Amino acid sequence: MDPSMGVNSVTISVEGMTCNSCVWTIEQQIGKLSGAHHVKVSLEEKTATIIYDPKLQTPKTLQEAIDDMGFDAILHNPNPLPVVTNTVLLSAIASPTLLPWDHIQSTLLKTKGVTDIKINPQLRTAVVTIIPSLVNASQIIELVPDLSLDTGTLEKKSATCEDSSMAQAGEVMLKMKVEGMTCHSCTSTIEGKIGKLQGIQRIKVSLDNQEATIVYQPHLITAEEIKKQIEAAGFPAFVKKQPKYLRLGSIDIERLKNTPVKFSEGSQQRSPSYTSDSTVTFIIDGMHCKSCVSNIESALSTLQYVSSIAVSLENRSAVVKYNASLVTPETLRKAIEAISPGQYRVSIVSGAESTSNSPSSSSLQKIPLNIVSQPLTQETMINIDGMTCNSCVQSIEGVISKKAGVKSILVSLANANGTVEYDPLLTSPETLRQAIEDMGFDATLPGTNEPLVVIAQPSSEMPHSTAANEFYTKIMTPIHNKEETKTSSKCYIQVTGMTCASCVANIERNLRREEGIYSVLVALMAGKAEVRYNPTVIQPPMIAEFIRELGFGATVIENADEGDGVLELIVRGMTCASCVHKIESTLTKHRGIFYCSVALATNKAHVKYDPEIIGPRDIIHIIESLGFEASLVKKDRSASHLDHKREIRQWRRSFLVSLFFCIPVMGLMIYMMVMDHHLATLHHNQNMSQEEMVNMHSSMFLERQILPGLSIMNLLSFLLCVPVQFFGGWYFYIHAYKALKHKTANMDVLIVLATTIAFAYSLVILLVAMYERAKVNPVTFFDTPPMLFVFIALGRWLEHIAKGKTSEALAKLISLQATEATIVTLDSDNILLSEEQVDVELVQRGDIIKVVPGGKFPVDGRVIEGHSMVDESLITGEAMPVAKKSGSTVIAGSINQNGSLLIRATHVGADTTLSQIVKLVEEAQTSKAPIQQFADKLSGYFVPFIVIISIATLLVWIIIGFVNFQVVETYFAGYNRSISRTETIIRFAFQASITVLCIACPCSLGLATPTAVMVGTGVGAQNGILIKGGEPLEMAHKVKVVVFDKTGTITHGTPVVSQIKVLVESNRISRNKILAIVGTAESHSEHPLGAAITKYCKQELDTEALGTCIDFQVVPGCGISCKVTNIEGLLHKNNWKIEENNIKNASLVQIDASNEQSSTSPSMIIDAQLSKALNAQHYKVLIGNREWMTRNGLVINHDVDDSMTEHERRGRTAVLVAIDDVLCGLIAIADTVKPEAELAVHILKSMGLEVILMTGDNSKTARSIASQVGITKVFAEVLPSHKVAKVKQLQEEGKRVAMVGDGINDSPALAMANVGIAIGTGTDVAIEAADVVLIRNDLLDVVASIDLSRKTVKRIRINFVFALIYNLVGIPIAAGVFMPIGLVLQPWMGSAAMAASSVSVVLSSLFLKLYRKPTYENYELHARSHMGQKSPSEISVHVGIDDTSRNSPKLGLLDRIVNYSRASINSLLSDKRSLNSVGTSEPDKHSLLVGDCREDDDTAL
Repeated sequence: MDPSMGVNSVTISVEGMTCNSCVWTIEQQIGKLSGAHHVKVSLEEKTATIIYDPKLQTPKTLQEAIDDMGFDAILHNPNPLPVVTNTVLLSAIASPTLLPWDHIQSTLLKTKGVTDIKINPQLRTAVVTIIPSLVNASQIIELVPDLSLDTGTLEKKSATCEDSSMAQAGEVMLKMKVEGMTCHSCTSTIEGKIGKLQGIQRIKVSLDNQEATIVYQPHLITAEEIKKQIEAAGFPAFVKKQPKYLRLGSIDIERLKNTPVKFSEGSQQRSPSYTSDSTVTFIIDGMHCKSCVSNIESALSTLQYVSSIAVSLENRSAVVKYNASLVTPETLRKAIEAISPGQYRVSIVSGAESTSNSPSSSSLQKIPLNIVSQPLTQETMINIDGMTCNSCVQSIEGVISKKAGVKSILVSLANANGTVEYDPLLTSPETLRQAIEDMGFDATLPGTNEPLVVIAQPSSEMPHSTAANEFYTKIMTPIHNKEETKTSSKCYIQVTGMTCASCVANIERNLRREEGIYSVLVALMAGKAEVRYNPTVIQPPMIAEFIRELGFGATVIENADEGDGVLELIVRGMTCASCVHKIESTLTKHRGIFYCSVALATNKAHVKYDPEIIGPRDIIHIIESLGFEASLVKKDRSASHLDHKREIRQWRRSFLVSLFFCIPVMGLMIYMMVMDHHLATLHHNQNMSQEEMVNMHSSMFLERQILPGLSIMNLLSFLLCVPVQFFGGWYFYIHAYKALKHKTANMDVLIVLATTIAFAYSLVILLVAMYERAKVNPVTFFDTPPMLFVFIALGRWLEHIAKGKTSEALAKLISLQATEATIVTLDSDNILLSEEQVDVELVQRGDIIKVVPGGKFPVDGRVIEGHSMVDESLITGEAMPVAKKSGSTVIAGSINQNGSLLIRATHVGADTTLSQIVKLVEEAQTSKAPIQQFADKLSGYFVPFIVIISIATLLVWIIIGFVNFQVVETYFAGYNRSISRTETIIRFAFQASITVLCIACPCSLGLATPTAVMVGTGVGAQNGILIKGGEPLEMAHKVKVVVFDKTGTITHGTPVVSQIKVLVESNRISRNKILAIVGTAESHSEHPLGAAITKYCKQELDTEALGTCIDFQVVPGCGISCKVTNIEGLLHKNNWKIEENNIKNASLVQIDASNEQSSTSPSMIIDAQLSKALNAQHYKVLIGNREWMTRNGLVINHDVDDSMTEHERRGRTAVLVAIDDVLCGLIAIADTVKPEAELAVHILKSMGLEVILMTGDNSKTARSIASQVGITKVFAEVLPSHKVAKVKQLQEEGKRVAMVGDGINDSPALAMANVGIAIGTGTDVAIEAADVVLIRNDLLDVVASIDLSRKTVKRIRINFVFALIYNLVGIPIAAGVFMPIGLVLQPWMGSAAMAASSVSVVLSSLFLKLYRKPTYENYELHARSHMGQKSPSEISVHVGIDDTSRNSPKLGLLDRIVNYSRASINSLLSDKRSLNSVGTSEPDKHSLLVGDCREDDDTAL
């Protein structure tokens, strides 16, 4: 049996079949699908069993195909069962004519049960794969008389039919990493040398991937030997992937003896005589069914030296007759094991007995054919321990007898065993034994108690397996370094002030260095650190103190039990209370399990555990080792509850049923209306008397009476109305009943009232007329319910389709979650040992997961091996793929693009970034806006109010009718004189009151807000704006003040080099040399400023590698000193750029004349000194502040000092550089403003909002940043706790405040503000405190979120207008107030209008989907002409929490005049610009007059 030719079987439950024609239809339609081999549908069991080709179909596609035929198909078990297939070898009967091979192939492929056919015209053979349960070999031969069944083997031939490029069977494929190859001659050397070794089939060496793929025969050479040979050639090599067995055919068994196989007719005959035959018996473990038997028989019977073989499945034995002079029993044993490596375990039982054999005897007759001679039942005995009474016997017999393939079972309590008769094609003794064990009993097969230890792998693989065991032990109980296992505790610390992944790395790196700390895990999103420590060495408050020293806020979280994992499992195989006790007691004994509760009735287990010590997979493994089956309770990850598919299907069905019965009713109604009109014209024209009219009316066909009082018309109407009333309206009745039971009244109550009253009233008057044997037919309302239900069901159907659309965004987010993960096991050398697919919920923290190109990341983690680009656009909105290498963090749900990665899981389950975002959006869409709560309250009073109005309408019209019949006669459309007056009045009044019930609709009121909120939040999410529900969405449009945090919000939050001034003449020491030296020196610094300098130097020199740094010393608060060497290479690389750079970048310091005279001044460059510096290969470097230079004996002259002061005034940090005791450069470092900040501030102002900057930074820096972005009000030096007070203060002035922060250090203020907007880059989101989360780090999204809020609220208001106007106008029309102007409504018109109102509201909300976020270019076009930087005098700065403004210095008269003239020129310029509507970025020339030209022109760099 070839496993590659897989055929699967799946059973699908089918609801909705009524007769055999349904069965026939399904079998015909599904049978036509490509890849469906056989379909069997059972009407009684309501199932369809399909045998199919998994390459062409899946259980899901088959289920959908049945669904599409109008039946309900349910897939209970999505895992298909493999179907046993067999192969038959057919050879051509010698015939001179050429065989019609194409015809044979098409004939066979059309045959039921044939899955594949391979033809070899040269050898004139065909290999046919069949499903034995559907077709056998003799039936195949009947179909193609030109071919006969070949008793010779199949594998020998099929190997020639296969594409020769496929690896031969029985070989092992090995991948090796080979290092040190530089060119193609290296690859050909390795290929030539290794290819010559005995046992090597093929070798391919890749220079790009630095790896070798080798196919070899493990019985001739081992992986270790191959590795040694490659290393002997001078290349280091190690095994990359564990050797994988390829399938072994008979050709390879021949190769065991290196006997050549000839594919000629001659080779099919046996050598005619054997002189002496020996017999040997083997015990073979691992055979499951008859196909194993035929596999072994056919493989061995091809060998020249084997004369016969008989294999017994029951006795697990094989008796082989062979030629002892050609082969030994040991070689045969190896040959059997090699047929399916790792499956069969073979041992020799008896020695060889020699028997004489007549030369003519051919042993061929003894070889069973592949399939024909198989018995269909076999018997096995299973020993069963643990049975206590007859109920155990009955439960085993009951369960096992239902298993597929079991014919009968007899269990004996006395002998403690069971005898089973079974079909070997469908099941095996091992499967049955496991099934009994799953029920909680101990079951063994006789003779399998003594374990067989057989090494199935080559010797070199032994170290791997031991390493695997060690690794597994490590997983089960993580043994940490030092004495952690004895004394380790865990604490959680709330950390504030983290902004990005580098903060996380910083905390983790520094904490791990502290003594007594074993492990640290920081979650950026939750702002939480989990620390495992030794309580004898260190305590949580000290750990928090360490974190505070790093510059973050830290508090210990008391009673944090967030570490507890909770697991819900389904446990099968439990039979009684002792099973429950067994599981509970075993689990609670394990370290790391706190609590366990198992329910026998529901088969569920609830386990609480510590994920640090034990994981879900370990718990499942423990339960399975007790003999039970355990699986996760499946969570619905499909977001199917969001797409409204079920409701859409339900309402569609309801609508179609109602419509089916409604059309005839409408036909009857129209016919009657036409006839009545015809009679009215006759009466008008011919002045017929009342009696003639009555006679004429009753003589019409539909008005003829079948029984007295019962006309054809009324009978037909009644018959058509009943199914609609009770089948079409079934859902309404259920919902109305539930509503009334909870003492509420909803839409369904109104509908049920209207239809039931109409139906009951009509039925009663019909029965009364029949009882009175009335001559005149009563007028009934049987036409109302069908018409009502048609429109209502149509409305609900359309409404659910629309609702499904509104929640698409969330469904898209949920669908990003991966469902499975590939967990790999590595040994100590990081060599891959094994990999397994598990459910994503079973992934444990610390697991190593492999993600292939194109795969999704199942959990958050850190890359440990591999390079790739990762698409995170669906989570962060960042369009460009992000490069990931060892050490990078990855987010669950993002997609790996081009390289395989191994990642270590850091956050799993509900802690992943994606789960947090999904949870946030889900909460947002279910939360209610305040305006919606009002609508809900209104709907509650609405129904009783409508019922009262309806009753009032009924009474008023009855009174009017009796007082003044003329009115009714005039306005009643269906009035005819053949009906009595009283009946006319009551009918008219009744029609009006039912129309009122039909038209009133609280639905549209209820839908007005939630649909708009759902679409609004969904559109937001697609644009990278996550809005937490209706309230912030509604509140954002009322905001009057927007407060921005500075660091990380208005600015980038990371220091960047903004200017480098060279303080020596450029022809002495070049700028590039300074950069190379400074970059090398700072590369060892961990200070953020040092990192910024190194980054800048690398960019400028366009290099990744720098020189060497020795004797590195750092003095906190001052600077660094070190020696730098090996920078010549860098300079050589950049040599050709130097001249150009010299001209561009040298900025000479003007030196006073007095200084020129002074020979002691270090700024005067002495040639001798410099030449000494240049000749030396070692450079002594000092980098730091003024104090550091003074300490090291360097004098700073006035110009340099002034320059530093100027930078500091602008909020920059100035750093001095000295090389070989000469002051060479000044570096200015600043946190730069985001490019879009100025534009965002301007647009917010143009929207009528006040913009404020609030920062903990000093007032100089704050003023500088504010002037750059155009903010006029600044609060500087504000502590985080004071930010809250500041927000509160603004709120007390009656202003609605939006606070924009980078989310973590601002969280208290974000929570206090009316709308908190957290800005981050994807994972850096402080989700808890903010109401709106901007996934992209873009300030224009602040504008977009407020804009979206305004649009949504506007849409909600439009929806309310739709809903209310409709009810305010519709109800009076229905009640008949506007009859004098000819407005009369029938009940069905009312329900049509009602459905229209709900649909119109939902469609109106869907218009929000058209919302497009304005682009940067759009904003810029509108805003550029009016933007301009603020001068310092226009900015008011408030320090700390006090509100005393620190105004700018008082300007003199001249300054004021200049300012005034500048302002007027500015306004003129801006008018001119706005006329030309061209954005210009020219600096204002007049600003040069005042000292406000603070931004140095950066070309002076």
